[in-house]
Amino acid sequence: MPETDHRVNVEAAPDRVVVSDAASRAALIVQNIPADLRAHIHPIRVPGGTASVTEDAPSHHPWQHGLYVGLNDVNGAGFWHEGLHPRVSDDDGTFHPRLVSADDSAGRAEWTVASEYRDKTASPLLEETQEWSFADLGDRYVLDLALTFRALTDVTFGRYDYGGLFIRMPFRPEVGGRAYTSEGLEGPVAEATRARWAAVQMPIEGADDEVVVAIMDHPENREHPVPWRVDNELGIVPSVSIAGPWRLADGEAETFHYRVLVSAHPLEDAEIDSVWRDFAQEGVS
Repeated sequence: MPETDHRVNVEAAPDRVVVSDAASRAALIVQNIPADLRAHIHPIRVPGGTASVTEDAPSHHPWQHGLYVGLNDVNGAGFWHEGLHPRVSDDDGTFHPRLVSADDSAGRAEWTVASEYRDKTASPLLEETQEWSFADLGDRYVLDLALTFRALTDVTFGRYDYGGLFIRMPFRPEVGGRAYTSEGLEGPVAEATRARWAAVQMPIEGADDEVVVAIMDHPENREHPVPWRVDNELGIVPSVSIAGPWRLADGEAETFHYRVLVSAHPLEDAEIDSVWRDFAQEGVS
């Protein structure tokens, strides 16, 4: 995690964590922890501004909420569509999150949220733990995530076209934007291809410049470099499930490490690569 002179404050309650600038008290990001619903981060403010980088429950995908984790086909249960998609709603499970800890003593924000995933019969399948660390670097933010899945029974994750850490930004077709990867692919041709990172650049109403969000896959993650989902509204997700099914035995756990870079202005690929290299060289446990 990069060092920063921009100190932040954390205010925590059972249903949310608010990270704000220590000097101005302006809210920077909000971790939402709604009872019996999906935990998610929204809004993420444009660095140095007030516009939101994220979008919550857009009309085209009402089950998507800013920056969040979702899965499909976990022992046949879905944890993506929240019962809102008529084609798969009968198989959807439920989320049961809780705040574990929150701290700002190191000058950056750190918090942990745990969620129990239950199938449609209310039987527990997984415990998901999201350990976040956030640093405000002025014109950009860095969010590091250690994402752990612990099986509460023998679990098979089926092959699926998407699932994992997803970002929904406020895409508007009339103003456009682009999704691209570390391997030089852009738009639909990047779908299901492997890359060290993927990024989205788009104009956002109220922002002074086009905003960039990049999600980075750590070299120690399963299937690195991971295949990516790139949807028609420029949503991106590093998706292990694209590569094929994988399994956890009862009590077994696996951790994935990601870095999310949010920039208030466009970045050259080399700049994103530099951040990825720093992340890749950091040890994980």
